[in-house]
Amino acid sequence: MTAAAIFDLDRTILKASSAPVIQRHLKDAGLANRAFPGERLFQSAFELFGESALSMRVARTQSGCKPGWRVDEVAAVAEKIADELMDHVLPFVRPLIKSHRDAGRTVVLATASNLATIEALANRLEFDHVVATKWEIDGDVYTGAIDGVRLHAGEKKAAVLAWAEANDVDLAESYAYSDSRSDADLLAQFGHPVAVNPDPALLALATLRRWPIRFLDKPEGVMKLAGREMQGWLRPFGNERLDALATIRIEGVENIPATGGAILVFNHRSYYDSTAVAYVIAKSGRDARFLGKKEVFDVPLFGTIATSMGGIRVDRGTGSNEPLERAAAALRGGDVIAMAPQGTIPRGPAFFDPELKGRWGAARLAQMTGVPVIPVALWGTEKVWPRSSQIPRVVAPGRTKPVVTATVGTPFRVTSDDLDVATKQIMDAIVELLPAEARQPYTPTEAELRATYPSGYRGDPSKEADRRPGSDT
Repeated sequence: MTAAAIFDLDRTILKASSAPVIQRHLKDAGLANRAFPGERLFQSAFELFGESALSMRVARTQSGCKPGWRVDEVAAVAEKIADELMDHVLPFVRPLIKSHRDAGRTVVLATASNLATIEALANRLEFDHVVATKWEIDGDVYTGAIDGVRLHAGEKKAAVLAWAEANDVDLAESYAYSDSRSDADLLAQFGHPVAVNPDPALLALATLRRWPIRFLDKPEGVMKLAGREMQGWLRPFGNERLDALATIRIEGVENIPATGGAILVFNHRSYYDSTAVAYVIAKSGRDARFLGKKEVFDVPLFGTIATSMGGIRVDRGTGSNEPLERAAAALRGGDVIAMAPQGTIPRGPAFFDPELKGRWGAARLAQMTGVPVIPVALWGTEKVWPRSSQIPRVVAPGRTKPVVTATVGTPFRVTSDDLDVATKQIMDAIVELLPAEARQPYTPTEAELRATYPSGYRGDPSKEADRRPGSDT
């Protein structure tokens, strides 16, 4: 027996319904039925709330064909439909399809849409099979009738199960993806049902049955509420002017592109760094994924929240490439990744070294994905939360808050295949944005040195300058 992965079409692998695109191209070719009053209103309701009995009645009236439509004419229109719909495919669909194919599973598109109009799209996405509604053919023309039944709800379930039986598919080892409550009975037949961008009814059912819930416009694990992820809802509160601990000055945020993958790299000076960078990201209007040490993600509740916002847990002790692969997938899907290449806040004399030393992670990601790197230079964050303190410093009323600067540089591409050279290029780009004093040798006072050590530090300060970047040992 073999395993399969079954995908619904509208609002599952596409960001919206395919119907308006299909209808428009058929109308432009002089083939489709005329629009009916209120068609756009019904379509908008479908995009917002998913399927309903009324929207399905509307869909039936628009999914038929007229007698005499030529098969070759419809096929030519289908290519134009596929051209446009490829731009509507959600960013994490193709990597997910590839992962199933790499695992040896047969990948199947199952939809109520008509085969004639969506087969070209299925071919471009490299589906192995398509289970769809079919129009009856007589010679080289369509008769205007449905060949069999329209595959919706129970009929779709029956057709998929018949295909699975004919192809000796092991349902217990197979996956099924859909957004609609009407496909719930179909999903329940598979060992791995997944609710994708679920309508309210499927969301409730999936939660009750503990089915995984995914949004294929976001990396795996990121949750959304009413169409927006948590970062989007919290963005209005991510205003640096509201910060009670510091005066935040941000420059160059316009260098962060509005769309597309990018690696935001920043220097590590304080536990407060992630807050400062979060202000930068909020100001840019983007959602971002942070790579962070496992110790952060292992904190009860906080770790769960961080994961639901797309945070990527890194356990350096394992040497696993899985965090980098997840980050690369997010970048290819058009997300921003934020990370500190140093890995850990430098201690002792190393904290004051004008030359920043980084690990290879950011350079490897840049080489793997080809996305731009955007340097962010932080300064003054240690005045808010030094490493020697377990909590940030609270400024007494009437006292001046410390000033923190976050300077965003111009995006650039990593140009070297050598990881050491590429990492130096990244760290040098950050250094260039720092104040002049950061680029000069400096002899710290004993108090300044103590502030760079973790609480309870028992190490040898003389060896800190040689400590491997990112290592806490």
